[in-house]
Amino acid sequence: MTATAALPTDFLAAVETLIPAERRFDDPLSTLAFGTDASFYRLIPKLVVRVESETEVVSLLKLAHEMRVPVTFRAAGTSLSGQAISDSVLIVLGDNWNGREIRNDGAQIRLQPGVIGANANAVLLPFQRKIGPDPASINAAKIGGIVANNSSGMCCGTAQNSYKTLAGLRVVLADGTVVDSEDAASVQSFRQSHTALLDQLAELGRATRANTELAAKIRHKYRLKNTTGFSLNALVDYDEPLDILNHLMVGSEGTLGFISAVTYDTVPDHPHKASALVVFPDVETCCLAVPVLKQQPVSAVELLDRRSLRSVENKAGMPEWVKALSVNACALLIESRAASQTLLHEQINLIMTSIAHFPVEKQVDFSEDPVVYNQLWKIRKDTFPAIGAVRQTGTTVIIEDVTFPIERLAEGVNRLIQLFDKHAYSEAILFGHALEGNLHFVFTQGFDDPLQVARYETFMQDVTQLVAVEFGGALKAEHGTGRNMAPFVELEWGQEAYQLMWQIKRLLDPQGILNPDVILSEDPQIHLKHLKPMPAADEIVDKCIECGFCEPVCPSNGLTLTPRQRIVVWRDIQAKTRAGIDTSELERLFGYHGVETCAATGLCAQRCPVGINTGDLVRKLRGRDADNTRGANWLAEHFSTGVQGARFMLHVANGAHLMMGTRLLSKTSAAFTKASKGRVPQWTSAMPQPLQRLHLPKPSPDDERPRVVYLAACVSRAMGPAARDQQQEPLLDTTRALLEKAGYQIVFPDDLNNLCCGQPFASKGYAEQAEKKRQETLDALLKASRGGLDPIYCDTSPCTLRMVQELTDDRLQIFDPVRFIRTHLLDKLDFEPQAGPIAVHVTCSTQHLGEAQALIDIARRCASEVVVPEGIHCCGFAGDKGFTTPELNAHALRNLKNAVKTCEEGISTSRTCEIGLSQHGGIDYHGLVYLVNRNSRARAAAVST
Repeated sequence: MTATAALPTDFLAAVETLIPAERRFDDPLSTLAFGTDASFYRLIPKLVVRVESETEVVSLLKLAHEMRVPVTFRAAGTSLSGQAISDSVLIVLGDNWNGREIRNDGAQIRLQPGVIGANANAVLLPFQRKIGPDPASINAAKIGGIVANNSSGMCCGTAQNSYKTLAGLRVVLADGTVVDSEDAASVQSFRQSHTALLDQLAELGRATRANTELAAKIRHKYRLKNTTGFSLNALVDYDEPLDILNHLMVGSEGTLGFISAVTYDTVPDHPHKASALVVFPDVETCCLAVPVLKQQPVSAVELLDRRSLRSVENKAGMPEWVKALSVNACALLIESRAASQTLLHEQINLIMTSIAHFPVEKQVDFSEDPVVYNQLWKIRKDTFPAIGAVRQTGTTVIIEDVTFPIERLAEGVNRLIQLFDKHAYSEAILFGHALEGNLHFVFTQGFDDPLQVARYETFMQDVTQLVAVEFGGALKAEHGTGRNMAPFVELEWGQEAYQLMWQIKRLLDPQGILNPDVILSEDPQIHLKHLKPMPAADEIVDKCIECGFCEPVCPSNGLTLTPRQRIVVWRDIQAKTRAGIDTSELERLFGYHGVETCAATGLCAQRCPVGINTGDLVRKLRGRDADNTRGANWLAEHFSTGVQGARFMLHVANGAHLMMGTRLLSKTSAAFTKASKGRVPQWTSAMPQPLQRLHLPKPSPDDERPRVVYLAACVSRAMGPAARDQQQEPLLDTTRALLEKAGYQIVFPDDLNNLCCGQPFASKGYAEQAEKKRQETLDALLKASRGGLDPIYCDTSPCTLRMVQELTDDRLQIFDPVRFIRTHLLDKLDFEPQAGPIAVHVTCSTQHLGEAQALIDIARRCASEVVVPEGIHCCGFAGDKGFTTPELNAHALRNLKNAVKTCEEGISTSRTCEIGLSQHGGIDYHGLVYLVNRNSRARAAAVST
């Protein structure tokens, strides 16, 4: 069948028996959300299936093979050439593809395809090893995509990509057959069942190697960085057919099979590094230095033309000298790494001596200082997002990826710049991995006007002719062929090699069901079809480039929508509304999937290349629907009554618990919460008891100890420990004990019970009331701190963040628990670490405040073992979402219990977060101060102050 036809009813019926309903999606919202990847194409799948096992993949492929239903595999969807989308069936990886096995002290690692690349490196870090590929998307991209696209990166080159570091592969072929090259029984079975296939692969290899002209061409092409078409080097590098098969899978973009596990030979991750930036007066000089540097001990050499440097010169934190560079300047960012500092210094001397004879316009010498080299790398990394941030609304950002022979790099750079001018891409910038002649060029493009599409078409015709024909380069170096370069594969490779690729495709996918029109296509216009619209939606999110970098940190990822998907759907709703199309059903679905289940904590902004906080859009939409202004005003005016009301509700819940017991109350409460659509909060066994007393002593005028103003958050004033908690001392009392132990006199602001940072109002969309309460609190803190003379301690990090964001009064020194302990208490306390392991949850606000590592470091002073669960970036409690939308909290923490099973206690810096963490982690979570107070004693000097 063709992908445009409806899916066969027999296929759908069979899928229903294989995959539970909660992992099948065919509604208009879900299919739209999954219809986009990081490329500039869009296809709306008819069915999205989230798979959790290889068995499910095998069954689905057998069905698809039998009924000729096209399927596409999707890992993280960060690919740039349109290879992770489908208008038929999209098979998406679920949670259970995260296995990893370290072998031989880190010399090898076996990974399932759902492991994020950065997480693989995190587990290899203690061995000073890493995987070879290092794509810019490594914090979001998954191993399945990294292998299937043969991704590389800044340091990877051609020697450390997936093809070169592959040690083993487990593959599911188009007919559902599984073969694991590391399992002798699997290999033997496959050789018996697929003898003909292996014989044909062996024959293709023999014929290719015997064709001396073709074999030489293949070897030449892979001397360059090259991901255009299939990995034909497998046919000349190997003669064992299973080795050929495995290496053909690398870079096959899901067109030849499904990769269910990969084993890498890892590479050294040297701990010592230094970076330098050398600016040459022109492109020619810059590029002449590259072959010289290639012979030196460098780990990365990044080229930045003057346009790319100009794109970032006005960004915050950029050195002033960038603006003063000449019009033809061209820079190389150079990094060297070594196993020891002595060796690193030797390498730096060799590098600088080798290029000493080149004229230089500006030079930042090699530095091992993280502040310096991170600033240099920021120049390089900010170039792409800089273009995305300033583009015209409605246009998309395109990043192309080509390779020139290094000996002709200068000529290639200048010819590309001429093409930018010829086709009026004045904003285009050019940078890249110079050691491999691999250049990225970024430009903005509108696709809503036929004239713009025509301009793009003629530009690409010129680019492909220049790179592939005139220079004998590669049209794709590391981003994969996709559907973007599929029409030009034959132009680059020639007819003979191109037909060889088709032979491979038809041999391994005879029905043509695997990711059709990707890498190979019979449609010469496929690169101009299914172009993704980027309509205006809201100025908060209009700069989104839909890269997907935000998705790993989103707590609703896998439950409803991710930030990228929220933006995709909202863009579509706005475009359809302007076109007069009814969007009522889409908006109804978006109300829950897009708005209600968004934690709005803003972690997405930290990962976003252009700094978009999708939570800001969600709060704006909540504000649009916030229709209880009178109630919000009343609560703002009578906040202490509201806190008393919260205590009363906790009293009622506590009484109900005593009467009904844990199991019955949990079940009844969950039913009421669901029936009321969250208006009735859900009770759990981690629910706090009401704070029994609130004792706020006045400071003594005779007390000469240094003062600290203590802002106790409303949750700290209302909530005590849970009934089951072994720690029954309230947070207020423990905090006071710790501060007094360190020699401080505690001062509470006047009218504390009426103070609020405004967060409860802001999260519900009542921005005016939120700002009013925030300002009231800031005024009270200014008075209590004697005009800013005294530091202010806030015991809850989300409230601290709310107070300091956009804070214009620099007299106020407001600290969250982590920063206050780090800056004011460490020199006043001696620590005695406990033996038992401690689980640490770094709240979203702690991350925004830049105190994540400090929290972990403080915990390590207090405990000999600290566990930071992988993949839990936000707990999803989100103020009160844990009570009203408990499925968000449960989903975000679904893996917590297993991750902290060796711990008896957890710590955090937000009382509400600790409720959900305690419930889903199976251990009690407390504020950081409990741990610090228990495992520290006052220094003698501190007592005498």
